[in-house]
Amino acid sequence: MTNQESPGKQCEGMFEQTVRLRYLLSLPRDYRTRADKKWPLILFLHGAGERGNNLKQVKKHGAPKIVERQPDFPFVVLSPQCPDETTWWDHHLTLKALLDETVASYTVDMARIYLTGLSMGGYGTWSLATRYPGLFAAIAPICGGGLPEFASQLKDVPVWAFHGAEDDVVKLEVGQRMVDALRACGGNVRFTVYPGVGHDSWTQTYDNPELYEWFLQHTR
Repeated sequence: MTNQESPGKQCEGMFEQTVRLRYLLSLPRDYRTRADKKWPLILFLHGAGERGNNLKQVKKHGAPKIVERQPDFPFVVLSPQCPDETTWWDHHLTLKALLDETVASYTVDMARIYLTGLSMGGYGTWSLATRYPGLFAAIAPICGGGLPEFASQLKDVPVWAFHGAEDDVVKLEVGQRMVDALRACGGNVRFTVYPGVGHDSWTQTYDNPELYEWFLQHTR
């Protein structure tokens, strides 16, 4: 990372550890003029349709899409791309190392690192958070699922999960199982189910300013 990125614009980068990951990085527009400020960070994990080596695909949905139309978005946004040769967000060590390097290179508030993703990235959000629960101030998995037996790892992590009631790709009960498991162990979890909505429960979620306000209410 060069630390020469233009605030308010997404730049492309490459990171390699055990796996080579392309990524997009966006800095808030006021990043250079607010040298005294530590910025919250969102790590965004895309869905299966955005895998590959064309980072324009990653801008189709979620936080990178928001950044493209809102250069004053008040978060550092890190959006890695899952490579073609892999089929899942299972690069936990590489994702953690990429996040660590980003935090070391920029003035990120370590107490305000947030994780979110959609579909395959929703699964990745549950999975990465259960491996590093002490890293994230809050997480927002969208139309994804995980392993309920590990949900207790997130007992102290605020979670806001989202799902479409008519999702025929990732069934509602997949997300419901994770939410139920968290509630059973006393976790801090919200669950928004959109009536009549299919798999695309992410557009209205990421377009809702309340999600980002909710993120900022939580610090680690």
